[in-house]
Parts: sequence; structure tokens; C-alpha cells
Amino acid sequence: MQQKTNTVDPAELAKFEAMAAEWWDPNGKFRPLHLMNACRLDYITKQIAAEFNRNLADSLPLKGLRILDIGCGGGLLSEPLTRLGATIVGADATEVNIRVAKLHAEGQDLNIDYRATTAEALAEQGELFDVVVNMEVVEHVADPQGYLNEVSRLLSRGGLHICSTINRNAKSFAMAIVGAEYVMRWLPKGTHDWNKFITPDELCEQLKNAGTTPIDRKGFVFNPISWAWRISDHDLSVNYVTASKKS
Repeated sequence: MQQKTNTVDPAELAKFEAMAAEWWDPNGKFRPLHLMNACRLDYITKQIAAEFNRNLADSLPLKGLRILDIGCGGGLLSEPLTRLGATIVGADATEVNIRVAKLHAEGQDLNIDYRATTAEALAEQGELFDVVVNMEVVEHVADPQGYLNEVSRLLSRGGLHICSTINRNAKSFAMAIVGAEYVMRWLPKGTHDWNKFITPDELCEQLKNAGTTPIDRKGFVFNPISWAWRISDHDLSVNYVTASKKS
């Protein structure tokens, strides 16, 4: 009998439960994600358009695609992807996050299938998706390789997996922990554990081990002068994103 995978880290869930009420406050504890959201959405939609031959100028360019937003939090990505026509399942292991996401979507008159569940539970149920959006989650799980294995099981053949996380080096410690948590106070102290950060090469190797083929990786770079994020082809030193395909 196959042993069930459990990649959920209870300590990480507790951190996000404590912050859940602030998901939709652009000046609250999730301010970094609000600032980054346009940049993340730009990358996600361009990768989907390229792989599924979609025109982003269309009114509903993602119509007909079933997308899983795993670790969806309060729905910061689920909502805009729904507005672009995708059928979204937003999944999060923290029940209070799902409650916040449902309430906000209802207020926006959006039909989003939010579920308090995990990647392994969805895989066990035989769920399949054209795209899995997996943003800033892998550095918070108990077993990154096991988690990515479960995400791969959720992809249809030819499906696209978009995964972002934080690099592990001195710069990422200075910016993502010292800067974000202690200097700027964007996040509560202890939100991130530097030892759980993953280098791009490590992540790509884990994606390969999970049965997907990495096809792209880029950096998300913050400019403190313009107070904005941009996508970089070369600077993956702190925040970065990958795209991989299920063959």
C-alpha cells in the first residue's frame, strides 16, 4: 500500500492563519504580494498564452482552461485569472484563507471554486488541470520534492506548471528577511526561513525529478526608487519564477 504524502508544515500554516484577515489590505501584511501581483500575473499569462496559443488581447483569453491556484491565500491571483476567462480552483491548506477568499470573490460577483485542501488530497481525488499556478508556496512546505511530485500529478499531459520562490544566498537573506521583515516591516518577523529557500538550479532539478521539463526561468526584481517590480531575464538573485511542462 502506497504511503500517503503529507507536505503540510503546521508551523507555516499557523503563520498565515494569523495574517489571513489582511489578505486584501494593500497596506497590510501582504503588501509585498500586492506590489508584486501585476508582475506575477504578467508572467503567468504570457507563459499560458505561449503554451496554449492564446491571444491576450482577446476579451477572455483563458477561456476553456482549467487552472489550479495552489496555496491561493486570499485569492490575489485567482480573481484576475477568473476575469480572464479561466475556470479556477483555488486551494489552500489554511481554512481561514479560504473563508476570506470566498467572501471577497462573492463581493466581486466572481464564481471561483475555493477549497480548503492540499495538493496531495487533490491528486488523490484524481483532479487534473491544464495549468497549476504555484506561487511563493514551495519555500513553506515540509517536503519540497514530495510537494512538487504531487503538483506534477495534478497536471494533464502537456500541462503547464508555474512555480515561484526565493533564492538562497546572502542577498536573499538581506532582502527577503532582514529587509522585508526587520527594516521595511512588510512581513511579520519569522515569516520566512532562509534555510528553506531554494536555488534556481535546485528547483529545476526537483521539477525534473517530479516528471516535468523546465522551459523557462526569470527573476522578479524590486526597484526601491520606482517602488515597482519587473521581470528580469538575468537577475534571479532573490525572487524568481519558473515554468515547466508535463510530457
